[in-house]
Amino acid sequence: MSSILPSATDQGIVGLLDTAAVQRAFSYFDSHAEVITEEQIQINSIPAPSFGETERAEYLRRKFSALGLTEARLDEEGNSVAVRVGFSGAPLLVVSAHLDTVFPANADVTPRRVGAKLFAPGIADDACGLAALIAIASALQSCEIETDGSILFVGTVGEEGKGNLRGVRHLLTRSAWAGSIDAFVSFDGSGLDRITNGALGSRRYRVQFRGTGGHSWSDFGVANPIHALSRAVAKLASYPAPNEPRTTFNVGRIEGGQSINAIPSEASMDVDLRSASADELLKLDAYFRRSVREAADEENAGRRNGTEALALVTELIGERPGGETPTEDPLVQLAWAATEIVGGKPELERASTDSNLPISLGVPAITLGGGGTSANSHTPDEWYDPRGRAAALKRALLVILGTVGLRKR
Repeated sequence: MSSILPSATDQGIVGLLDTAAVQRAFSYFDSHAEVITEEQIQINSIPAPSFGETERAEYLRRKFSALGLTEARLDEEGNSVAVRVGFSGAPLLVVSAHLDTVFPANADVTPRRVGAKLFAPGIADDACGLAALIAIASALQSCEIETDGSILFVGTVGEEGKGNLRGVRHLLTRSAWAGSIDAFVSFDGSGLDRITNGALGSRRYRVQFRGTGGHSWSDFGVANPIHALSRAVAKLASYPAPNEPRTTFNVGRIEGGQSINAIPSEASMDVDLRSASADELLKLDAYFRRSVREAADEENAGRRNGTEALALVTELIGERPGGETPTEDPLVQLAWAATEIVGGKPELERASTDSNLPISLGVPAITLGGGGTSANSHTPDEWYDPRGRAAALKRALLVILGTVGLRKR
């Protein structure tokens, strides 16, 4: 598919800077800095936990509609979508950001200002990306920029955690546009320099050990789910994860038990496995699954005669495909050149984002920062500083226009 995209040299990215349309859009980003920040505050004030994004998705749909984009609606999976039709319609570029956060529906997500900074859970990840999405659509519309190709604007659901990329998975595999998307750009978090062209593969599991339970004294010798869980965690912790290709594992949540003097009837854990290498991920995955089976067998082998064995349930609750948009791909070249032109220092990166899915399907895809700076992502202390945001929006515009083409009259 990448063959239909112009190379960074052929499409004349530097030449875009000399056009009146691009200069108008650049001025728009500069003059609307505070408007864009206020938009980000409004977006973040709407709670949007994974599987609870509807209110925020509807807000985005109304914005798309008010801007005059066509087909503004929520799709079957809950994504907020709208189209900006180009003169020829091809290529079709997706420009996206994710709607959901890692925080529960009752979290206080109302931003507060401290100097230039905004403090709130999710303010950078990904209210920053959603604000960039609206700012770019607004600039294109306000400055009456005509393109050859079409742009599909999308606010995706389910990017975080247990959402398992369900929004972008639907978009690329089951939506009306499945099979027609030629390139994909998402905005996730802050920053100017990074270009995420590598998809970090991951597998996520929920493991449950189930037994009869009992009293800690009178039923001692009954197989203990927490003891088995502890054995499994210890085995995983001893895995010799390579530094290169980088491979990681994490037990992120454990649960079980009712009382200090009661043998639990159930214990569970959620486990995250990741690697930059598909082969290493498979090795880690096999080791992990073998370890939990061995932990159950060892606990059962030591139980008192006549008592029931533990049952083991290992459930795959998330799988994100790995891969890479090659550095020589025109989309990566374009992003690199655009980053340098606006004063950034481009850095290629591997991460787990919505781009994982299109990359795995062979669609050229990258994830970019939405500008500004931030810290403490995925914590209640998350903050975002919008200063310098305009440079990233200008970069994004150059990437978009370099991909879909600026219509010449």
